[in-house]
Amino acid sequence: MAKKFEDFNLNRQILNAVADAGFTTATPIQEKAIAPVLSGQDIFGIAETGTGKTAAYLLPILMQLKYAQGDSARALILAPTRELAMQIAEHAKMFSTYTDLRSVVVFGGIGPKTQIEQIKAGVDIIIATPGRFLDIYLAGHINTQYLKFLVLDEADKMMDMGFIGSIHRILEIVPRRRQNLLFSATMSDLVQKIAGDFLKNPTIIEVGAQATPAATVTQVLFEVPNFKTKINLLQHLLKNDEEFKRLIIFCKTKTVADNIFSFITRRFGEEVVRVIHANKGQNTRINSINAFKEGNIRVLVATDVASRGIDVSEVSHVINFDVPIIIEDYVHRIGRTGRAYAKGDALTFCTPAEKYYIEKIQKLIRQEIPVVPLPAEVFVEETPYEEKQAIARAIDDQKRRDDPDFKGAFHEKKHAAAIANAARNKTNKQPNWKKKKFKSKK
Repeated sequence: MAKKFEDFNLNRQILNAVADAGFTTATPIQEKAIAPVLSGQDIFGIAETGTGKTAAYLLPILMQLKYAQGDSARALILAPTRELAMQIAEHAKMFSTYTDLRSVVVFGGIGPKTQIEQIKAGVDIIIATPGRFLDIYLAGHINTQYLKFLVLDEADKMMDMGFIGSIHRILEIVPRRRQNLLFSATMSDLVQKIAGDFLKNPTIIEVGAQATPAATVTQVLFEVPNFKTKINLLQHLLKNDEEFKRLIIFCKTKTVADNIFSFITRRFGEEVVRVIHANKGQNTRINSINAFKEGNIRVLVATDVASRGIDVSEVSHVINFDVPIIIEDYVHRIGRTGRAYAKGDALTFCTPAEKYYIEKIQKLIRQEIPVVPLPAEVFVEETPYEEKQAIARAIDDQKRRDDPDFKGAFHEKKHAAAIANAARNKTNKQPNWKKKKFKSKK
């Protein structure tokens, strides 16, 4: 039987805040992590997204900090993206409502002036992206000598985004005597390396198999021949606004995201959709996520920059318009639905060039994604010549990646054409003596 938050050694102020947030029963990661964190142990937590791991480390940290003290931070929480940092900050504020604990969130994309002023005014918890934290520290505005807690959230994403150098620099400037907590959805080689550098005799907590999507998410795969058919399928699904009432559409690139946003705006109106990606300003991204959270829009189109930073309840569907190339992102994308024991659906559109990544994803999650036929109403477009060529090239590249000796269809055709051209040239080529005109000697 799952534990209730009342069963943990948390004070009344925190329990009241938890109750106000509507939480009563602890999730498995919370049940396994809260007591060890309270007892001062280092933690290596492996948990899929949407399992409540933010509360699993925040609640015991708040409990141990108890009240505001001094001007310098005593806890530092690092997150890979500004969206995730903001989400953690929201939870910190919510759970510390009945205390005087002060938290500040710092991230790039906007000027640091306001963030520096907030830190100087006094802070107990800093939630930060690694780059911005280092910038403010190196400018002399952060004192790290009082830090007692250091948290790395979504460590696998940090490694994917190339933050390992920044993490090592931060480890050099924080006190050696501290409690360390690391959370990751997968255990890659880089995550294991940073864990070895970061944790001291950690308690390993694993909830569910590594990189396994939540059991509450139903996954299906649509095999489509080309981009235009993907658009036709998306249009067909969006017509069903009763079932597809709140959905996130994930795309591989900013260009595709913008194109889908424009398409949905033309077909269904601009009041139903927003788009977020790295080229959108910080305020625009925040406003779009808030509009989606509050139910003011039905569709959010996003690139993977946002896949770990959107904590919205009752997302009915996630649509992978493109199959992610970083295969771990599949788990994080579909983890945006089926959160907190709710049911959710994840639909993936896959062209022949993307089957390579689906096979790798299925190995990662140790399950097959069921293939379902395209609805009869969806018009299947003929693949244009250029797209056919691009798909064939992509498949050749994938085969070459797995087998360096593979030459590829394009190579063979090119080689055969070169031989034919050489033969033709040889046939057409006349000997020099035939071309010369000789004058007869008199």
